[in-house]
Amino acid sequence: MPENPELPSVPVGKIKSILFSQPKPESEKSPFYELAKKYNLKVDFRPFIQVAPVEGKDFRKQKLNISEFKSVIFNSRNAIDHFFRLCDEMRVEVSPETRYFCISENVGVYIQKYITLRKRKIYFGQGKLQSLFSAMVRFKSEPFMLPCSDVMEGDWIHEAAAVGLDLRPAVMFRTVSSDLSDLTDIKYDLLVFFSPSGIKSLFENFPDFIQGNTRIGGFGARTHAAILEHGLRLDIAAPNPEFPSMSMAIEDYIKKVSR
Repeated sequence: MPENPELPSVPVGKIKSILFSQPKPESEKSPFYELAKKYNLKVDFRPFIQVAPVEGKDFRKQKLNISEFKSVIFNSRNAIDHFFRLCDEMRVEVSPETRYFCISENVGVYIQKYITLRKRKIYFGQGKLQSLFSAMVRFKSEPFMLPCSDVMEGDWIHEAAAVGLDLRPAVMFRTVSSDLSDLTDIKYDLLVFFSPSGIKSLFENFPDFIQGNTRIGGFGARTHAAILEHGLRLDIAAPNPEFPSMSMAIEDYIKKVSR
């Protein structure tokens, strides 16, 4: 990704190419593909961050005994993978009576990669931690284990504490920057970020990055803050009351600059 010369603060020109700083969508029905087809865009997907496992010897330093927790909260497939990986590595036998609280049904169904869902105690949320509270409060006398990365998004610990729930974060994997050196000579009209870690990776890979006329889009308040903190211009921000998705916000921007 080359340096761009300094240009006026208000960018000009149409959007013809977009780089999304995340893995390629599994479904061809992704709204980003539909966007590309509708406006004849070149779209690429490249994860700016990747996951590195926390080994058993390092996990033990957190002084958390997995087998002592009767309730586990999963907010991603990564969390599930690394929870069962560590259990296997540390030879921890997970009780069949363990309760699993999953942020969504999509995440919950993924557990069947490791256990049989039938007769297990699994609770599904609607995408937010609060949607699990009604089920969790029944067991509020016990702590809940939250397998997570070293960069945990959101403020789940405080949200849970506000309703009397004790969440214990268990760092089982780390978020590290990807090697993006092959992008040195590639330019995109729009870069789209979905986490503060993506912005961190951008500058770790390209410390002399100058935004210039490159448009930048960000999803989520924490991502917006990271973009601005690094002295970048936030051209497309989502979600917002008018455009709840990143694809909708990008399409609106494309329409405006194409007039």
